[in-house]
Amino acid sequence: MVNKMISIFKPKKIKDFNPSGLSIFTFNAGFKKKDKDLLLVIFDKTINVCCVYSKTSTPSAPIIWDKKNNKGKAKALVVNAGNANAHTGKDGLKIIDKYVNKLTNKIKCKYNEVLVSSTGVIGEKFNPNLIINKYQKLNSKNKNSLLESAKAIMTTDTFPKVSIKNINLGNQSFAIYGIAKGSGMIQPNMGTMLVYIFLECEVSKQLMSRLLKNNLENTFNSITVDSDTSTSDTLMMFSVGNKNINLNKKNFNILNFNICELMHDLSLQVIKDGEGVSKLIRVNVLNARSKNQAKKIAFSIANSPLVKTAVSGEDANWGRVIMAIGKTEENIDQNKIKIYFGNNIVCENGSKSKKINIRKINHYMKNKFIEINVKLNLGKFYHTVYGNDLTHEYLKINADYRS
Repeated sequence: MVNKMISIFKPKKIKDFNPSGLSIFTFNAGFKKKDKDLLLVIFDKTINVCCVYSKTSTPSAPIIWDKKNNKGKAKALVVNAGNANAHTGKDGLKIIDKYVNKLTNKIKCKYNEVLVSSTGVIGEKFNPNLIINKYQKLNSKNKNSLLESAKAIMTTDTFPKVSIKNINLGNQSFAIYGIAKGSGMIQPNMGTMLVYIFLECEVSKQLMSRLLKNNLENTFNSITVDSDTSTSDTLMMFSVGNKNINLNKKNFNILNFNICELMHDLSLQVIKDGEGVSKLIRVNVLNARSKNQAKKIAFSIANSPLVKTAVSGEDANWGRVIMAIGKTEENIDQNKIKIYFGNNIVCENGSKSKKINIRKINHYMKNKFIEINVKLNLGKFYHTVYGNDLTHEYLKINADYRS
């Protein structure tokens, strides 16, 4: 039985709402002993969708199936939690074929207009009837809200992840909103975990692709819990609204900004709910030769078990940061490096700083939010990565995940 922990970062209060343009259904299908574990979203009409998937070399059956079949249109989304349907061979794809075929008959849509996702234990097959048996309950009496949809896709998550923004463009008001799940096996390399974003306006697949490309790198692709890229990482963006917005350059930039904020909010909720987390870490690498160098070094620091455990133990062990920088084998000059914990300098000119104030640093390390700033003093590029510490609770959760 997975040990459920309560995140020390209290989730924000969510003002729940019932979206337009779609119907949400959630059920306990039997993937988990209790709690909802199946999400079905049925759109009022066939809509545009843009998807981004994990770059893993061992993708789950749903990723393989979606990439093969979907052509940018969607009428339904099926998500189950508790079984990842990953590394299940041809049988995993046949399972999807069975529950998708039944759904297309039920809602009268094309085979390639259904999208699927799964999350949970890897390597276990399941009976498609777990999903199929719930189709008979797809009626107006069983509709659910956005918050319930976020709860239905949780695994080791301790709270549902929802973000909603209201936008005014061209004298028209509409909402953009999203849900996410993710707590462990998190170092995205495309989008992330499972994330579904909905826009209540008409946006082409091409423009949605631009919106994702503009904002992935600094949001979902800049977070890490444990350096492990999931077999199932998926991000989907749906255009669900009937409102036709003139997406000229000004309006597109406004929409882009709001989507960036929405994605940033959801990605931080994932980090704050990291398995066993007690502290949030932000790593800023500044004055690098290139964006890639800054990102590579920032991830090396945020992913280092020794840095993460030092932060957990409230120890400003800057030597571990130096180690994490060096193991990237990047072309740097260690005598130019300056490292700060918050605003507190710890090293410069190739050794411990003469200005170091141990009392202030020890006090700073007691905070729940720790910022590590690294100045390479080599160029003008920078990157920020969000991570968290590594605790005994993380080991407890993952030691018996399958039991």
